[in-house]
Amino acid sequence: MTTVRVYTKPDCRQCDLTKTLLTKRGVDFTIEDLTDPGNLAAAKALGHQSAPVVIAGEESWAGFRPDLIGELADRLTEEVPA
Repeated sequence: MTTVRVYTKPDCRQCDLTKTLLTKRGVDFTIEDLTDPGNLAAAKALGHQSAPVVIAGEESWAGFRPDLIGELADRLTEEVPA
């Protein structure tokens, strides 16, 4: 099962939209706070400079990306045994 982490910051509209869409698509995820220096360093180490940062297995992206959230949700649905 792919682990999904969403690095967010307070008062971030794109972060809120990302979390809402992930939830609507049934994707389980954990939230990491970008105001924590360790979390910020982890996100920057991947080359991302804007929030939110979504990490799903080996892939990651920054910003509100409904296209990638849809692809991720579809993949995760395929991973679930019938």
